[in-house]
Amino acid sequence: MTQQCYYIGIDMDDRNAVISYYKAGMREPETLSTIAGSEIYQIPVALIKKRGIGQWFIGEEAKKMALIQNEDVIGHLLDNALAKKQVTVENIVYEAEELFALYIKKLLLLASRLGNPGLPDCLVITVEALSRELTELFGKVAEDLGLGRSQLILQDRKESFYYFVYNQKQELWLHDIFLFDCRGDEVRCCATVRDTRTVPQMVTITEEVHALDGIHKDESFYKILLDSFHGHICSSVYLVGDGFDGDWMKMSLSYMCKGRRAFIGKNLYSKGACYAAIVREQKNPWPYVYMGDNEMKVNVSLKVKNRGKWEFLSLINAGDNWYEASGDCEVLLDGDKEIDFWLQLPHSRDARIEKLELSDLPERKPKTTRLRISAKPVSDSRVKIKIRDLGFGEIVKSSDLTWEYTMSL
Repeated sequence: MTQQCYYIGIDMDDRNAVISYYKAGMREPETLSTIAGSEIYQIPVALIKKRGIGQWFIGEEAKKMALIQNEDVIGHLLDNALAKKQVTVENIVYEAEELFALYIKKLLLLASRLGNPGLPDCLVITVEALSRELTELFGKVAEDLGLGRSQLILQDRKESFYYFVYNQKQELWLHDIFLFDCRGDEVRCCATVRDTRTVPQMVTITEEVHALDGIHKDESFYKILLDSFHGHICSSVYLVGDGFDGDWMKMSLSYMCKGRRAFIGKNLYSKGACYAAIVREQKNPWPYVYMGDNEMKVNVSLKVKNRGKWEFLSLINAGDNWYEASGDCEVLLDGDKEIDFWLQLPHSRDARIEKLELSDLPERKPKTTRLRISAKPVSDSRVKIKIRDLGFGEIVKSSDLTWEYTMSL
């Protein structure tokens, strides 16, 4: 972590965004409040242009301007951008992606008003669930903002929860940790499980979705807690989401706090996003690895000879986000027309060797065939391998042959 590091974490969906930031010297990330001194963190994902001039407003300011101008705000910015729609404002047609990028830029400007830099060293975006389309969209947004692809991290809310809880005091995560996310009449329950036998310790998060009785909310949530805590030793509980607003938790709150620490708020995910940047940029090794929905479940390596010594060259690492992970290298073929790929689970010492034959490769002397090998995941347990014959400079011309395989574990 650099001396002058500046990280921003944004939790967002199509309705609201929450933004937290971290700078060197701070004890923990802080969350931007829309009203100074309050804990009103949610910023509506809404945009509006002041009529007649090129001034744009977001969030609550956009809603106020909409009332003044007697018109609706531009909403559904994220969904419209994913759908590649167009929006007409004052007879000018805008791409929805362009307006969404403008909203994100305005969010960063809100943080810069507190004396922070205009752009962060690392921007972490947290969403409910990742997809290839979301990854591509945010990659374009980062480019529009002037951020390099390496400065952008994308993760889902469960991964933000993971980074948040394991940056708290040890007594809060000594045993299992529970997260309850209540939105409308639905409660998502996430429970962490940490395997202390592995190095690094492997963390998994199980998720269950429960229906909340809107009329008897307290009794209904109490039953959800009973079911969720059964068979677990729980150190701490976190409550997030609009569904917990109001003073309706009585019986459930009393039970929840028996022998457990309980916390409620709406900025856990954005703070967890900041912690993700802190962990990934720090020099000390992180003692945990998270295996979630988006993380690769297998290591893919080549066994190569480097300066006379055999070693493993990693192409894909377990735990990396499979939407973004890739690996490539160039090797000299020595001997048989086949390549061995080593597939290994992160918690296992055993590996499976996948032999890929280079059919139709011309006969050549050893070490006169240079190959470019590229690996790109197509799911969390399947990897597409592409191998191209490059020849050997002016000595041996390339055959222009390519081979493609998909390996799975």
